[in-house]
Amino acid sequence: MKRLVENKLDEWKRNKRRKPLLIRGARQVGKTYIVRQFGKKFKSFSEINFELLHDARDIFKADLKPDRIIRDLSLLTETTIVSGETLLFLDEIQEAPEAIKALRYFFEFMPELHVIAAGSLLEFQIEKIGVPVGRISMMYMYPLSFREFLTAGRNDKYLPVIDGIFKNRNINPAIHNRLLRLLGEYIAVGGMPEAVHCWIEANDFQECSLIHKSLVETYRQDFYKYAKKHQIKYIDRLFNEIPNMLGRKFKFSSISGECRKRELDPALDLLHKAGIIHKAYHTSGNGLPLAAEINHNLFKIIFLDIALSQTVLNMKNTQWILNPLEQVINKGAIAEAFAGQELIAGSNAAIKPQLFYWHREARSSNAEVDYLAVIKDAIIPIEIKSGKEGTLKSMKLFLEKHQHSPYGIRFYGGMPNIVDNIRSFPLYCVAFMSA
Repeated sequence: MKRLVENKLDEWKRNKRRKPLLIRGARQVGKTYIVRQFGKKFKSFSEINFELLHDARDIFKADLKPDRIIRDLSLLTETTIVSGETLLFLDEIQEAPEAIKALRYFFEFMPELHVIAAGSLLEFQIEKIGVPVGRISMMYMYPLSFREFLTAGRNDKYLPVIDGIFKNRNINPAIHNRLLRLLGEYIAVGGMPEAVHCWIEANDFQECSLIHKSLVETYRQDFYKYAKKHQIKYIDRLFNEIPNMLGRKFKFSSISGECRKRELDPALDLLHKAGIIHKAYHTSGNGLPLAAEINHNLFKIIFLDIALSQTVLNMKNTQWILNPLEQVINKGAIAEAFAGQELIAGSNAAIKPQLFYWHREARSSNAEVDYLAVIKDAIIPIEIKSGKEGTLKSMKLFLEKHQHSPYGIRFYGGMPNIVDNIRSFPLYCVAFMSA
């Protein structure tokens, strides 16, 4: 399956000033697969998996001299590692903290060698030992976006059609309905590579559902790797209940049982570091950068993958395939979560993404804009409307109070149109917004 990050990897390969690359992301989003595919573009490829090769860990413990490390890795794997010809892949690098430290010395003393590192639950190791700032490059990976899903399913002929919607403000109704059906498939199948591959190859949703359940169980088993024993029950409770809070401001008091914020807050932070959840923070939206005015106590939560969130809730995803338009109309929280996942997947791969929303609480009325995005240096409010219609009162209020925002965008189940300073596009266009 082709991933958008492949273009970034190609750029990194060609860059004469490249640094060792550290790929970060949750478990099972395709990090190892994409590096192996990328390795085919080199004369040779050497993969060191620190979970499988325990002896490889010891090689980095003696000292951090790149020339000796490369010599010993070549002996251990019985391969020849040549600068400028070989891609050295250090997988599951979280199991070898010294190898993370060694990355800076590859940059300083062996810059010709192409080095990529990746790992599961890498954030927890980085928190302990840090990363060599300015000596390595970062790349973040996420589940497949809808754009990547179309390409994987050999439906990439629709990509220029969707791109054209932003220019022409029009689309053939028959093509629109077809894209809604494909969107329904995506929301049901999700973006986890294993599930996408199963759907494309077997077209059997029951088999996809088994993969979803297996992935959910894998994430649950990981709790024991990064949490203290007394935290497990809190993490498990959050994991089970967060998918039911999509589209709403997160409140610790909404979590069932006798749990307090002081117990749940650290557990929530662990899920965030593991990449299982993303936070969308409240900001006033008065100027750039948006992060300058965020309120860390007010946030919404986006689950890693839209299909997995429904699996945790034991929802029947098949209705997204059978009746996609009806689902878009009736399940606004899932539509909003899908949009958040798309915004994350479409962000700059070199920077950890941030999501923002706007909320005003008043005695007479509350107002909320689902997301705020920056497009061509302008703050653009984004509303996700489940149905074809909607009053858009919150967006209009935001635009009235924020004169620097030239227009707003609504994503919904209907056809593209423009009314005054509000531009409406079909929901499947989210990731194409600033393409």
